[in-house]
Amino acid sequence: MTFATLPNPPDAPTEVETLADLLEQLGVPPERVWLRPAPGTATEADIIYADDHLDRLCELIDGTMVEKAMGTRESLIATVISSLLYAFVLPRKLGFVVGADSMFRLFPGQVRMPDVAFISLKRLPSGIATEPIAPIAPELAVEVLSASNTPQEMKRKRREYFNSGVQLLWLVDPNLRTIDVYTAPENPVRRQVTDALDGGVVLPGFSVPVADLFSMLDLRTDDQSQGSAL
Repeated sequence: MTFATLPNPPDAPTEVETLADLLEQLGVPPERVWLRPAPGTATEADIIYADDHLDRLCELIDGTMVEKAMGTRESLIATVISSLLYAFVLPRKLGFVVGADSMFRLFPGQVRMPDVAFISLKRLPSGIATEPIAPIAPELAVEVLSASNTPQEMKRKRREYFNSGVQLLWLVDPNLRTIDVYTAPENPVRRQVTDALDGGVVLPGFSVPVADLFSMLDLRTDDQSQGSAL
């Protein structure tokens, strides 16, 4: 299987002299930054090891391991989205829907892990390869916001996604129950629970009520005292 040459990262790393510099560059809180291996020295082998042996999901950013932020609620929403996409994609044989443990090499040394992603057969005509990191960007990436995701982090992710070949990004906010639809790094269209979410040019014909993506958050027993909100 052959792929086109990977593009260069959209932003060259700035010089890092302090921890503050590093956190500013990464745009994430310190508790998600791994110090072993030392920031700036981590490799793809390190994030694969963390996944295989430590059961920890980390992205590789500028040679630094950054742990993914995803809780139970976010995982539930991602699973619902993945299931709906899979039900549309599979019978039409359009491609592949993968989850949060799937790694994509967007640029040399830059590995991201969307919460859900779709890759068409046009990009993977020979099917899913066996290597742990896909050397290609997905057409659709889905990010479900967690408490530790910062605006700076998501802004950088958007730039990387679209500069590497992502065509559509859904940014899901569980608190607001909205989905910001991006076809470029800025100026999204916001979908509310009264709207429908469609697949755009990536998955024409796909459409689902936004409310359906959040409906599992309201699942309770009849006796409200037996459960609490996720």
